[in-house]
Amino acid sequence: MTIRRARPADLKAVLAVWKAARSAAASTPDDAPAVAHAIEQAALLVADEGGEIVGTLIAGWDGWRGNMYRLTVLPAYRRQGIATELVEAGEALLRRRGARRVTALVGRGDAVAMGLWRAVGYGHDAQIARFVRNL
Repeated sequence: MTIRRARPADLKAVLAVWKAARSAAASTPDDAPAVAHAIEQAALLVADEGGEIVGTLIAGWDGWRGNMYRLTVLPAYRRQGIATELVEAGEALLRRRGARRVTALVGRGDAVAMGLWRAVGYGHDAQIARFVRNL
């Protein structure tokens, strides 16, 4: 298994992984233009198992802080360390870009996802409230 930056040819496979592995409905639509943009920004990492995309992570950098989200692994590939490898690759990417702090966005109440982030060393930040608006 290889963790690598997503390529344009991965677009449909990424959307399929998101559809198959999603634990809750997306707050914004998953669509090809959004995935293409993440690929162009070199923010989308994939876990590639023999040419099949089995996991994803977006590791975005805004010039101040790193943000990781869309951590997904296909159900048949879970509990094999793939999510941990994606997180480590995301951290390395963000560190190279200058990040000193990383925020992981996790669905509230998703016990499995919250457990994973805790297991890889992230703590819940009770001091910050997240406010969002779809544009």
